Amino acid sequence: MTASPIAAATVNFNPETRLLIDGQLCDATAGRTAENINPATEEVLGRTPDAGSVDMEQAIAAARRAFDTTDWSTNHEFRQRCLMQLHDALQEDKEDMRAELVAEAGAPLGMTYIAQLEWPLADAIRWPAQYISDFAWERQLDEAALMGVPYNRVVVKEAMGVVAAITPWNFPFEIISNKIGQILATGNTMVLKPAIETPWNALRWGRIIAEKTDIPAGVVNIVPTSDNDVARPLLTDPRVDMVSFTGSTAVGELIARLSAATMKRNLMELGGKSAYLLLDDADLASTVPGCIGALMHSGQGCALTTRMLVPRKHYEAAVEMATATFASVTVGDPSDPANFCGPLVSAKQRDRVLGYIQVAQDQGARVTVGGGKPQGLDRGYFIAPTILADVSPEHRVFQEEIFGPVITITPYDGGDDGAVEMANNSMYGLAGTVLGSNERAMAVARRIRSGSVNVNGAIFYGADAPFGGYKMSGVGRQNGVEGFEQHLQTKVIAYPPA
Repeated sequence: MTASPIAAATVNFNPETRLLIDGQLCDATAGRTAENINPATEEVLGRTPDAGSVDMEQAIAAARRAFDTTDWSTNHEFRQRCLMQLHDALQEDKEDMRAELVAEAGAPLGMTYIAQLEWPLADAIRWPAQYISDFAWERQLDEAALMGVPYNRVVVKEAMGVVAAITPWNFPFEIISNKIGQILATGNTMVLKPAIETPWNALRWGRIIAEKTDIPAGVVNIVPTSDNDVARPLLTDPRVDMVSFTGSTAVGELIARLSAATMKRNLMELGGKSAYLLLDDADLASTVPGCIGALMHSGQGCALTTRMLVPRKHYEAAVEMATATFASVTVGDPSDPANFCGPLVSAKQRDRVLGYIQVAQDQGARVTVGGGKPQGLDRGYFIAPTILADVSPEHRVFQEEIFGPVITITPYDGGDDGAVEMANNSMYGLAGTVLGSNERAMAVARRIRSGSVNVNGAIFYGADAPFGGYKMSGVGRQNGVEGFEQHLQTKVIAYPPA
């Protein structure tokens, strides 16, 4: 591991520091603000509005009114035009958004050219906007006559209503864009509560929507808050019809309980502990180094493959190669394109990850590289890329999501059956990678209980691909045809023939 010093803080963008409520860019009613911290330097980038209860009430009321009193939910052509305006306007702000992601999320610059920014920027809004024209909004059923009188029947797809979108700090643009695209394309209105740790990237959406699109007032409302009590009405208020949440499984469980009283539909993409699975015919030299993917955004990604599973006969060689791979990773200033790893988002997250590393060692795991703060980085929330070897399924770090630059390595026996059993030995089921001969790898992939699997270097990602998990990794799917329908109600109308 090579540490690179942090340059003096420079902010070369024009952040938005106002809420969006009912079409107006505004400060928090009570004047509350929060500090926006640069995780690479621990310096204050600036301040952001911290919404209070009055702001949340106004946002929910605006979203409800926009849904109930405008034709947003039924005017397909208008929605499509507005979404394409939004898509085009986002392209114009790309470089400012890139700078914000590096500064407030600590995203390494290279990551903004893939999943942090440019991949979702290309199609997260465009794909669902275009799909409005392709989707079967109505479906005619066969004529019937149960009571002896003939009648026709039609199945109609309608918007859910008001959707509360609650998003995390790790991939703020990517997650927000995939929520906004499908929520709006299906005719819903929304209240977005983004993470207070990365507020500017979210608030920029408000400026773009208000100033560069014809999206009606109230259709989108953006209210970051640091107070869970302020956000609670999104889960309990009967004016909100659906909750779309991305975050931890623990918070997902809380959302399910609180929203049950009003029977809100829940779409939840939760935690993951995905396997990086090598079959016994995989070429180690070409596959083991791919474990570096678990270090994207310093391991702060729910779908990253953080459990490396290796046939026992290849175990020692795989540990040695993986250790060398992690040791070669450059860590430091996320604005320097030479660095693959940046900081964790906060001191709280850094301490959480360090705690897991200590727990692993206490339970018998072996640190082969990393294990603490990188030498030469005296400020910022950095942890050196870390490998925990000799980890068994009974260890907490095998079962629990760490969300840092850490992978575990575990040997397995029993051929492909043993590989599948080990991969499925998890309460999660979000993603995974299988490496080996194509036919065997595909057969194994079909047996892994997760929402997505990459085989031999292929990548599932895209706005057209449904994303979500099995088991404790969530409920429902976001994106693709399945995600589109997740945001719709189904109605059957029976009517007499003409």
